[in-house]
Amino acid sequence: MSTALLDTRILTGRSLRHVLRSPDTIITTAVTPVALLLLFVYVFGGAIDTGSGPYIDYMLPGILLITIASGIAYTAYRLFLDLQGGILERFQSMPIARSSVLWAHVLTSLAANAASLVIVVAVALAMGFRTGAGVLGWLAVIGILLLFTAALTWVAVIAGLTAKTVDGASAFSYPLIFLPFISSAFVPTDSMPAPVAWFAQNQPVTPIVETIRALFAGTPVSGQIWVALAWLLGILVAAFIAATAIYRRRTT
Repeated sequence: MSTALLDTRILTGRSLRHVLRSPDTIITTAVTPVALLLLFVYVFGGAIDTGSGPYIDYMLPGILLITIASGIAYTAYRLFLDLQGGILERFQSMPIARSSVLWAHVLTSLAANAASLVIVVAVALAMGFRTGAGVLGWLAVIGILLLFTAALTWVAVIAGLTAKTVDGASAFSYPLIFLPFISSAFVPTDSMPAPVAWFAQNQPVTPIVETIRALFAGTPVSGQIWVALAWLLGILVAAFIAATAIYRRRTT
C-alpha cells in the first residue's frame, strides 16, 4: 500500500471515529429529510397531482438529495474545526501525504451520508414507497447519489477552508438544501410560472431527480441522465480543482 493510501486510511479512521462517537450527527442529518417526507406525504401529498402513482414515489428522489445537502455541511464544519484547532499544522510537521487530509474528510462524508440515506430510504419504505428497480437500477441510483455526495463534499471542503466562523462553514449548504424545491422534485415544472419553470428545468437538480425517479420506477431513462452526469462531473472537477488549490495555499 502506498504511503498516501495508508495515510488516507488512517486519517479516515480518525474522522469516522469522531462520527461514531457522536452518532447524533447522522441522526440529525436524517431528521429534517424525514420530517419533510412526513409533511409532504401526509399533509400536502393529497393536494398535489403529479399524474403518476403514489406521491411518495414521486418525491423521494428530491428528499434523498436534500439529505445529502444537509449532511455535507458537517464536512465543512469538521474541516473548519481542524483548521482552527491547529491539527493541520501538526500534520504538516509529520511525514504525512498532504492530500490524505482532504481525502479523509471526503471519504468520511461519503460514509456518513450513506448511513443517513439508508435511514431515509428505510422510513420511506415503511411509509409505502415501492420501486420497480432491479439490481442494476439500484446500483445506478447508488452510483448517482455517491457522485452527488462527492461533488457537494468538495464544495463543502472549499467552504471549510475559506470560512471565517463556525456558522459560515456550514451556512453555504442552505442554498443547496433549498435548490430541490425549485425543481421537479416535488411538483411538475409545467405547473410553475414561466420564469420559475425555466430555472427549474435548467438547474442541476431536475435532471438528477428525473433520472433517479426513472430508475426507481424501472422505466427507460431518458437523455436526462447525460445532463445529470454532465452537471455532477462538472461540479466535481471544478470543486476538486478549487479545493486543492486553496488547500495548497493554506498549507504552503
